[in-house]
Amino acid sequence: MINAIIGQKLGMTQEFLKNGQVVPLTVVEAGPCFILQVKNKENDGYEAVKIAFGQSKGKYAKKPTLGEMKKAKKTLAPALIVEVSGGGKNLKVGEEIKVDDIFKKGDFVDATGFSKGRGFAGVIKRWGFHGGPATHGQSDRQRAPGSIGQRTTPGRVYKGKKMPGRMGNKKVTVRNLEIIEIDEAKNLLYVKGAIPGARRGMVVIKKRKTQKSRHSSASWRKNDKVR
Repeated sequence: MINAIIGQKLGMTQEFLKNGQVVPLTVVEAGPCFILQVKNKENDGYEAVKIAFGQSKGKYAKKPTLGEMKKAKKTLAPALIVEVSGGGKNLKVGEEIKVDDIFKKGDFVDATGFSKGRGFAGVIKRWGFHGGPATHGQSDRQRAPGSIGQRTTPGRVYKGKKMPGRMGNKKVTVRNLEIIEIDEAKNLLYVKGAIPGARRGMVVIKKRKTQKSRHSSASWRKNDKVR
């Protein structure tokens, strides 16, 4: 069985629970997706399913993608194709997958998306550096990174040094998010908490094997100690 679905982040809102607690919600248009390819151990060495979501301009798609679309009896190329774990003999190419086929209210999921791109950023914005002092003759070093190297040995800058550079636009996964509500008619998921990415950004919602949050209020009360 498929354990994930592709969606589009619509925005955020909030809702009051029955106990009066207000929780932030992220609204995701999850699906409907359709199956492009079903992989099995005999042909591919492992079991997986390639699913697609949305539509893009077909003339800009690559020929292999257009060939897969033809087998699935679709005309336009999808906006996003993702391979997810799962499989089974009952799955067929071109079959539609809806949000209620995988998730139900109360499930815990992992959400993967691309964080907002912030362009080229300095070390203060990117890494939280404090900068140099605005005294002792330093008139233009308040936001500078400072020394980045060593002496003759090793005579180079170590890999991974925190430097200015492109910030954001990276693949981010947020785990242990709870599904508060599902709108089956509109294919909407209301997920507790924030999901990475901007509005209209693509996200992959994956169902967790362990259906219990590590950060639930009950677990916090149990592990809380008086210090």
